[in-house]
Amino acid sequence: MSTGSQGTRRAYIALGSNVGDRLDMIEKACLALDQESGIKVTRTSSLYETEPMYVEDQARFLNGACEIETTLEPMALLDRLQYIENDLGRVKLIDKGPRSIDLDILLYEDEVIDTERLKIPHILMLEREFVLRPLCELWVSFYLSIIPDTIPSIGQARVPLAQSLRKLASSLSTPVSTTTSMGENTFSIRALENTRPTHVMSILNTTPDSFSDGGQNSPTDETALRNTVSAHIRAGATIIDIGGQSSRPNAPDVTSEEEIQRVLPAIKIIKSLPEGSNICISIDTYRAKVAEKAIEAGAHIINDISGGLLDANMLPTVSRLGCTVCLMHMRGTPATMTSAENCSYPDGLIPTIAKELLDRVRAAEEAGIRRWRIVLDPGIGFAKTTEQNLEILRSMNELRSWPGLVGLPWLLGSSRKGFIGKITKVKEAKQRTWGTAATVAAAVQGGADIVRVHDVDEMVKVTRMSDAIWRA
Repeated sequence: MSTGSQGTRRAYIALGSNVGDRLDMIEKACLALDQESGIKVTRTSSLYETEPMYVEDQARFLNGACEIETTLEPMALLDRLQYIENDLGRVKLIDKGPRSIDLDILLYEDEVIDTERLKIPHILMLEREFVLRPLCELWVSFYLSIIPDTIPSIGQARVPLAQSLRKLASSLSTPVSTTTSMGENTFSIRALENTRPTHVMSILNTTPDSFSDGGQNSPTDETALRNTVSAHIRAGATIIDIGGQSSRPNAPDVTSEEEIQRVLPAIKIIKSLPEGSNICISIDTYRAKVAEKAIEAGAHIINDISGGLLDANMLPTVSRLGCTVCLMHMRGTPATMTSAENCSYPDGLIPTIAKELLDRVRAAEEAGIRRWRIVLDPGIGFAKTTEQNLEILRSMNELRSWPGLVGLPWLLGSSRKGFIGKITKVKEAKQRTWGTAATVAAAVQGGADIVRVHDVDEMVKVTRMSDAIWRA
């Protein structure tokens, strides 16, 4: 395996917690690693919620792994990990018992260490699915073929890689992609759990010119905003997506300041409502400055139609804020995305979307965004023709299973879009409810974790029925 940048070595660290706010503790541990001299977290796995092993009378764990580059030698790295554990308040009462944070060195380059204090590769990792799954995500299958027979307990436990992966695929553990944490209540999406409910994201445009609901929710009309938000929550929306800049083709740009003035009042209203306490707030923006102000005001997710391409500061800003980002597939800008060039996919639509989204995931990881803070969107209606939009709806299972994207949650936004009007021959966007319903059902069947809609009451009903059919 290749080393990191000059003077650094690559290692893999297991992350685990089953006490208190588990997600918060894991994120604090990753931040502490990044703040240590000689350590840099380069990638993280998804998080997996697992039953306890060995000592079974304890709470379920969140487990994951991270890849680091380090200038520290293995024993010095172990010292720093144990310091971080202690600094974060870990108290070890019994071996393999409850713990607020657990950091273990799994692999360190291709080194083999067998001492009383440290054994690398980790001596028990082959019997721990909650370790192997994250490692498989981080592409370290190479190591599974070189684990030596020189350490008897490891040699005896070794199994062929293919057998290990088949065992993982047939297991019952639940991957958890966490979209946001709101105080003690963690809002999570279990992207590979067959019975998970589909979340409904309601659209709250505070723009005067959005293609189907412009001007309905003026930021200066607090009563109208409050009524709309309350209606969406009563209907069953679990996420509200606030937009202050229209992304329809050829929509005029507004300044960041104007966009901020449009979205902040809506955030304030949602957070002021008792029924809004369990609602996840998303901001539909591709501007880092708007994202920062919105998160500071209490939003949880940044929904970027450009996947971070239209503002170079977006991904570093999301990383610094520690929030979740939805990376959508789009080519060009809202003004140019419908060009023949941008809608051309000579290597195939689904493979191209997958590869281009993989590039955005890598960019997000390089910026320091944790994998459990990433949601993907194939971009229905953005640089796609009618036939291409339909192909996406037919092919979501292929996208969800694409190598490197497995386990990440998906958002689909087809509501009232032009291709629905073209097929159903309904010119008025507000009258495209029936066509939208068919696309929402298709999205659920294809495995979408979130559907983004205008007609909240109707689409919540469609989603619940679709869940009952396909998420049983």
